[in-house]
Amino acid sequence: MPPQETPQVDPVPSGVLFETDTQTADLGLDKDVSVLKKATPRKHQLVWGNIIWFLYLHIASLYGIYLVFTSAKWQTNVFAFLVHLMCAIGIGAGSHRLWTHRSYKARTPLRTLLMIWQTMGFQDCIFEWARDHRTHHKYADTDADPHNAERGLFFSHMGWLCCKKSPEVIEGGKRIDLRDLYNDPVVMFQRKHYMKMMPILCFVIPTVIPVYFWNETWLNAFMIPTILRYTIGINVVWSINSFAHTFGYRPYDKSLNPRDNIATWMICVEGFHNYHHTFPWDYRATEYPLWNMLTPTIVFIDMMAKIGQAYDLKSVTPDIIKQRAQRTGDGTHYLWGWDDPEFTEKLKAQLGVVTNCEDRKTA
Repeated sequence: MPPQETPQVDPVPSGVLFETDTQTADLGLDKDVSVLKKATPRKHQLVWGNIIWFLYLHIASLYGIYLVFTSAKWQTNVFAFLVHLMCAIGIGAGSHRLWTHRSYKARTPLRTLLMIWQTMGFQDCIFEWARDHRTHHKYADTDADPHNAERGLFFSHMGWLCCKKSPEVIEGGKRIDLRDLYNDPVVMFQRKHYMKMMPILCFVIPTVIPVYFWNETWLNAFMIPTILRYTIGINVVWSINSFAHTFGYRPYDKSLNPRDNIATWMICVEGFHNYHHTFPWDYRATEYPLWNMLTPTIVFIDMMAKIGQAYDLKSVTPDIIKQRAQRTGDGTHYLWGWDDPEFTEKLKAQLGVVTNCEDRKTA
């Protein structure tokens, strides 16, 4: 058993997170959930290095979009999409579902592949990503949440990365159990060598391959598969932190801020966020098979399970889903139909509908 290291939280955020569940536990800061849920006013300490970096990425990406349609070879555009997909799977299937939520198990070859793809995505090493994401899940939308949606859309999207972490976030991160990550040799190898591996995998290789394999220009190779691809990738993740915590329905638990939103799914291919926060241990994106079949991360995990690289996939039973939706949902789940007065009468009143549920039942 390796010596236990005291988890440390860097007050300067250096990467991007994904998303998950809400359990407001003893933070030692304020035990009143209603108070924790209200973002307290504060003056943020800006991290100008991150701000300048994000400004460069987004301005340069506008030029990258121009090059996509004017001078880039089709192979370069396809390659950029494939690299984006690998990074998304490395983060979604790797640092998110495997290492943060342990919703399935993976053998060493798959763990190594996911680690490489996750490194290519440059959103912090697995250890820090999982630590911060577990903090987000445990204290979601409170002052201890790294990207607290109660502070507004911009803060939860990217503003939280432009300022130092609050004392509540740092304290919350120290209370997360990380023993499984310390005992994982793949995670510890990446953590040790991250700053050597990341520049090569994220910036050098995606630039060099198009130049040497299909004679792309250095400018196009750097601006499209590297800069534009990376900027799109982080904004996809940010959109789940922001839009999926603001817009949509809460069919499984109306006490949670995260929402199910098809529009968010269309952008991020991860939009069933109320489901995810209600059942964070489920490896699937949703209970609906069709949407899972259209979600690359879930398709990849299922493929790996068929060849024996992924196993012990966890999922919620239909009965548990039904009971939870009926007990805590907001009434938008199909199980409720239009006959639940707690939700539908209020909705009908808002829409100006005068016919009540009892009239429909007896008609």
